[in-house]
Amino acid sequence: MRDLHLSLNQTQRVRLEAALHELQSLAPAAASAAAVTVADTIPVNQEDNILKGHGTSDQDGEVVATLCGVVERVNKLVYVRTLRARYKPEVGDIIVGRVIEIAPKRWRLEINFSQDAVLMLSSMNLPDGIQRRRTAVDELNMRSIFEENDVICAEVRGFQHDGSLHLQARSEKYGKLERGQLLTVPPYLVKRKKQHFHHLAQYDVDLILGCNGFIWVGEHVVVGEKTKTTEYQQKSSDDAENFTPLETRKHICRLANAVRVLSALGFTLTVELIIETAEASVSSNVEVNNMLGAEFYVQTAEREAKRRADLLRKKNGAR
Repeated sequence: MRDLHLSLNQTQRVRLEAALHELQSLAPAAASAAAVTVADTIPVNQEDNILKGHGTSDQDGEVVATLCGVVERVNKLVYVRTLRARYKPEVGDIIVGRVIEIAPKRWRLEINFSQDAVLMLSSMNLPDGIQRRRTAVDELNMRSIFEENDVICAEVRGFQHDGSLHLQARSEKYGKLERGQLLTVPPYLVKRKKQHFHHLAQYDVDLILGCNGFIWVGEHVVVGEKTKTTEYQQKSSDDAENFTPLETRKHICRLANAVRVLSALGFTLTVELIIETAEASVSSNVEVNNMLGAEFYVQTAEREAKRRADLLRKKNGAR
């Protein structure tokens, strides 16, 4: 939220500050107590022979935080997890990246990490779908599969000896992404979950929440769809295949703007919250191009504060 620059009038500024203050007051007390800044003392029991991890230091017999973040404890290990950190890959992460170079038997991708990722030719399915050894002909045809600036979805397979990532795209759900928008958000706003691929049937749109902070919003593509057409039929249907309906394009832009608003406000991105924000813009008769205006930012912050207050009230009422 510190990067939020809006031309707010006095009324909007007061409303936004009130909503943000309410959101802060609704934060769990345990989370607030665990939050530390640089030079804060971390309460520990010295008799437990604790292990000081990342973001901690020993000063005059006390454990002191050297980073801003949240104190985490795993058995005897105490460390500080930063809130605004760069993307830290883990094996199995679903990521979205952009091809920046085609090298022998591999593609190099930009994935919002300190180093580029590598997708080997042997780590993906060939266009014909046949499982076989890669040949010199396949290497020569690499540019027909992915070329520079193509957007790709893949999975983190492991780490190479130089620290770069090794990707794989052997499933049909991975591969080239077309007819959509690529958005960049802070990686800490995307939490690791079981499902990162979402088909929003009501909009006929695919939403991919990449763990690396790259979000894809694009036209829905049926996984595993195989069409058998002749060469003549392929040529005659090129225009139809490359055309995205106007209504679908509007839905893509509306959902993409919802992601931009939520990211600027610092809210954790979930598919439910993105859909709720997009539907709120429709019910409020806000045009797609007006969603990035100051008033909709304020309305979104107020709506989220009300939602969290209602959830807290229900939770306290159920006890």
